Amino acid sequence: MITLLPEKEKNTVKKIFDSKNIEYTDNSGCVTAKFGEEVLGMCLYYLDKKSMTILHIEPTDDIMLLDGILRSTIHVATENFVLDVRYGEKTDERIFEKLDFIKDKTTRSLDVDKLFKGCNCHKEKG
Repeated sequence: MITLLPEKEKNTVKKIFDSKNIEYTDNSGCVTAKFGEEVLGMCLYYLDKKSMTILHIEPTDDIMLLDGILRSTIHVATENFVLDVRYGEKTDERIFEKLDFIKDKTTRSLDVDKLFKGCNCHKEKG
């Protein structure tokens, strides 16, 4: 069974950030998709009281898994009463286009309401 959960252990999160050459801060977080102990994918983000910024998400070649990871990450934001979710400047915009989650490209904001709607995985774009 695949599990999609936020990493609780800060040292594990720090190691993951280091492995992706992304700066770790007190606001760093990670959602991982695992099959047993095997990591199938992840999403790295910064989360504070006002916003979440997605910094890295993978895998990009499995749209169903990617959709699940993104939704699980956005769920973390909403559980913290954060509705302002954006993707970082260095994050590949095409990932979010494929999943039809972009709300505004100029502000790099994602449509959090799509969390509560169906997957667009069958309409893969790009």
